[in-house]
This record gives sequence, C-alpha cells and structure tokens, in this order.
Amino acid sequence: MATNLDINPKLLEEALKIGGLKTKKATVNKALEEFIQRRKQEDILSLFGSIVYDPEYDYKKHRNRK
Repeated sequence: MATNLDINPKLLEEALKIGGLKTKKATVNKALEEFIQRRKQEDILSLFGSIVYDPEYDYKKHRNRK
C-alpha cells in the first residue's frame, strides 16, 4: 500500500545514520516496529502493582512434584 508522508528530513537522516539500514523505507518500517513494541511494553509496565495477591499464599504447597 503506497502512502505519501511528509517526514522531517533531519529526523529521517539521523534515523538512517543511527539505524544503519540501507533505505528510507526500511528505516521508517523499523521505527514503526520499535514504536509499537515500546508502547506495548509501556502498557505491560503500567500493570505492575495493580494486581492484588494474597501474601499468605503458599505456591509451593500447590506444586505437583513427581
């Protein structure tokens, strides 16, 4: 799917240098992948501390050892 974007040329050039990729297309795609991954990680991190657990729970008691 072809899409026309007005991308800041300074940002794109810096991303090309830092990323080490050969094409602008590859650089933009990699940047999008990393953006998505980072947002998913932030969503997961926001869950830390939000789960209520029983400090008295003995997980070892419920293990099935053979």
